[in-house]
Amino acid sequence: MPISTGDAVPGREIVETLGIARGNTVRARNVGRDITQGLRNLAGGELKAYSTLLSAARDEALERMQDDAAEMGADAVVTVRMETSQITNGGSEVIAYGTAVRLD
Repeated sequence: MPISTGDAVPGREIVETLGIARGNTVRARNVGRDITQGLRNLAGGELKAYSTLLSAARDEALERMQDDAAEMGADAVVTVRMETSQITNGGSEVIAYGTAVRLD
């Protein structure tokens, strides 16, 4: 299913707008990861374990958004946006949302 941060799918015409499709996930750090990343933070550099965790969360949120759109009968999702928020100490939500549409 095509997804676009723009308001169209190149080469296709939107014939119907179905509503907001969304997908989210909540991920938490773990103690082992916190210890190793805390040490890395002292030395400086990328916190790769956290980067990997957030990348997986973004992918899952996008997949869930596409599933939500498919349940609505959509062919694509346009104007896709993503947000991240901390909901608890060590736990973050990633949400992907956009407009589910049918294409010609």
